[in-house]
Amino acid sequence: MNEFPKITIITPSYNQGHFIEQTIQSVLNQKYPNLEYFVIDGGSTDNTIDIIKKYEKDITYWVSEKDKGQSHAINKGLDKATGDIINWLNSDDYYEPHTLFKIATAFNRGEHVKVVCGKSRLFNSKKTVGHSSGTDVYTDNLAKTIGWARIDQPETFFKAEVVKKMGLLDNRLHYLMDRDWWIKYLFLFGIKGVVKIPDILVNFRYHDDSKSISQHEKFQIEHDTYYYALARQFGLAKYAKIIADSFEINDRFVVQIENEPDSKLLEESFNYYLLLRANEMYAQNMAPQANKLLKEIQVDLLAEEDKILWKKLQFRNKYIPKPILNLWRNTVSKIRR
Repeated sequence: MNEFPKITIITPSYNQGHFIEQTIQSVLNQKYPNLEYFVIDGGSTDNTIDIIKKYEKDITYWVSEKDKGQSHAINKGLDKATGDIINWLNSDDYYEPHTLFKIATAFNRGEHVKVVCGKSRLFNSKKTVGHSSGTDVYTDNLAKTIGWARIDQPETFFKAEVVKKMGLLDNRLHYLMDRDWWIKYLFLFGIKGVVKIPDILVNFRYHDDSKSISQHEKFQIEHDTYYYALARQFGLAKYAKIIADSFEINDRFVVQIENEPDSKLLEESFNYYLLLRANEMYAQNMAPQANKLLKEIQVDLLAEEDKILWKKLQFRNKYIPKPILNLWRNTVSKIRR
């Protein structure tokens, strides 16, 4: 890559006229010399189009027409993308100054770099509510990275050649399309091509209409459905049954992953997925459900530090009185807020 590799940014939008101007400004004000910027609107009926037109001379391409949702809108941009580096920025978030320069510098470390991940600031209308450490990458533990598979999409940028191999987003996914991409990447390339940088790159907005807040239950159903379909596709009937018996799922969904990963890696990954869900259920005061999942885990397939987590969960669920557990959870919850 040259000093300023071409970066393609896609902004999908729909009726976010009260936020999108800040999003567009944050991209254009980067003053990055090799930028390709698309705004793909789903036929907004508010003031979004007026705002887009205000900046259209500096936008590479924009369109406003009915689409099939966020994934479909992003795919329209991906079809047109000619950049060396690609990502999307939703119309309610915005970049920090110099974000694209920092991304370009990280990719220019060498040909081995395929993904660059930064950090983000989480905020609402009143204040900063926290900071994300970025996409989770567990050093030397690909199975855990797949099984827990948490991606902070806004600050995770992919090399174009990688995007070509992963393919377009799955239009059927409305909440997990970025995680599907991340899992596909991990199956294809592992974690050695991922570089994490310490910079805050993105401001991620929490508001009443954001999916992260308003549609959490639907997100969880799609999450469990995805891992159920993944188990079924690769012939892991045991894990498919555990998931189907434990969670609400859509049993008609089929994942779109062409390459078949190593069978041992898959089994390890599913044990990490069960550990993650057991931990979440424990935190939600669902001890019986958590215990059920803990019994299904093959502990010998976990790393030593994760065996400790498994033991702690078992101990807490079995021996700590429920009133003390509730007090502990409430204390932890207040600290995290």
